[in-house]
Amino acid sequence: MASGLAMGLLAGATCFLTWDHANQVAGVVSAFVGIASLGTALWAAVASASESSGSNIRVSATGSATARGGGSANTGVALPAGPVDPARVEVTGTGDADAEGGQANTGASFQ
Repeated sequence: MASGLAMGLLAGATCFLTWDHANQVAGVVSAFVGIASLGTALWAAVASASESSGSNIRVSATGSATARGGGSANTGVALPAGPVDPARVEVTGTGDADAEGGQANTGASFQ
């Protein structure tokens, strides 16, 4: 809507200008639009890079895990403890974990 309004104002303003002045106004407007486009592209690139550097990990709809006798069972995800931020891990809809002398995981496990 804002861009349509801006185009309407620009078209209306050029109706009252001579061709020489309209050409100058168009050049200035083109320069501003180019700078704004470059700024938007850089902003999008920076936002994309920051999101991909710390992507969220989602674990959902896992099954049941049962571990016995010192064994381990995992139907979720096992992540290294260091490089992964636990706040960026989302766990929903996990199954049951049963460990009798072992280790069972149906969500996210940090090792």
